[in-house]
Amino acid sequence: MNRGYPDRHLVVIFGATGDLAHRKLIPALHEIEKSAATQGRAIILGVARASHTDDQYRRLVIESLGKSAQADPRVVEWVNRSIFFQSLGDQSRYAYEALRVRIEQIERSRDLPGNRIFYLALPLPAFAPTVESLGAVGLDRGPGWTRVVIEKPFGHDLASAVSLNALLHRHHDEQHIFRLDHYLGKETVQNLIAFRFGNALWEPIWNRDRIACVEITAAEELGVESRGAFYEKAGAVRDIIQNHLLQVVGLVAMDPPAGIDGTSVSNEKLKVLRSIAPLREDDFILGQYAPGEAGGKTLPGYLEEPGVAPDSRTETYAAVRLAINSWRWEGVPFYLRTGKRLPRKTTKIVVTFRCPPPAVFNPYIVCGNESNRLTITLQPNEGFNLAFQVKIPGEGMRLHTQEMRFRYADTFGTLPEAYQTLLLDVMRGDHTLFVRNDEVETAWQVCEPLLRPGVPLHSYPAASWGPRQADSLVEPAGHTWVNQ
Repeated sequence: MNRGYPDRHLVVIFGATGDLAHRKLIPALHEIEKSAATQGRAIILGVARASHTDDQYRRLVIESLGKSAQADPRVVEWVNRSIFFQSLGDQSRYAYEALRVRIEQIERSRDLPGNRIFYLALPLPAFAPTVESLGAVGLDRGPGWTRVVIEKPFGHDLASAVSLNALLHRHHDEQHIFRLDHYLGKETVQNLIAFRFGNALWEPIWNRDRIACVEITAAEELGVESRGAFYEKAGAVRDIIQNHLLQVVGLVAMDPPAGIDGTSVSNEKLKVLRSIAPLREDDFILGQYAPGEAGGKTLPGYLEEPGVAPDSRTETYAAVRLAINSWRWEGVPFYLRTGKRLPRKTTKIVVTFRCPPPAVFNPYIVCGNESNRLTITLQPNEGFNLAFQVKIPGEGMRLHTQEMRFRYADTFGTLPEAYQTLLLDVMRGDHTLFVRNDEVETAWQVCEPLLRPGVPLHSYPAASWGPRQADSLVEPAGHTWVNQ
């Protein structure tokens, strides 16, 4: 990973008046500015169709940073010195020419060397016209380096992902493209590399000889709320499985990389994705939440949510059983699960080790011998739990499951936000935590069977752990879902 000082540069945020910019990007850039290593290295130009002046946009930025920031003269000074706004109006060729002129003016006035980051905080349909328009006025190349950042989803199926990658490559080399999946910026996800390869304890047993199964769950307690119209075009597979969870699979299952750099890590994740056996119909279950109850309250079903079609076939739950055909993982099932309106919000990886031979305990009927289990919690309360067996004091050989526990907050305090980590890596040109074009396309290939028309959709009550049919994925191997 590159941890040097970033070059001085201009960050151009498209969609600068949107929710993502105000909730995540601007606060992350403010946190980055606080560091002595990065202070004063970034100037920010917000771009949107709105007709704000610089001062009007600066007031919006200060409001989005909260009351404590509003009362801090250092924050106000940073905003007034470092943040500008340019309207795209009708998004015509003339508007983009005016944007180019404004960028050059700001760079001259702030003595910047021409290094530029174009952050597309935009809906997927806006990616292509924005990239094309930037290229049409010569903003795909500059006096210094030029980097473009796009947020997931990277397409809505394999064909659209291939088309999007081709468009990006017409204007930018792959080394200048940063496909941002915010899951990869979480400290616990990053720590998977350190945990696995920095400890001699784990790597010798991280394979089919010692591991029985791996379960990765991303559960949401809430429904789609006010995002029904968006979710109708996405669904659980596109929203979570294809990007977030398959990226986590790559990190959990990959072989040791040649180095901790973007190329080496992506190469190993890609090997994992390419080793996943094609999915059959009995390898996945899709579901949609129906009305249910929790805490004495009645919860609406998906079809009752605002913006959802009354006959919608959009899945709000997906469970998948993966087989990775590699020397390391042959015969070890990987279970992926995500859903809306589940009992609680949690994202975790559960590694279940093979049970030791019971022969030594056979004379002791009261003994229950359970598998050791490593639980890596990505959110909330990030950390690790390792479950192991101990003898209960007293007569007889009675075993009890005990846990060793580590929590990041207990040792390191508040963790940095994912966007802060990822934006700083873009500034440094470090691809380690970003997604490469061939990873995107291979992940879509894995998910194609789940997106075919006519896949059965199973109902489940809101606040439950999903459709009962999902048990059919884990039971044949003698496993159960971990719902703790």
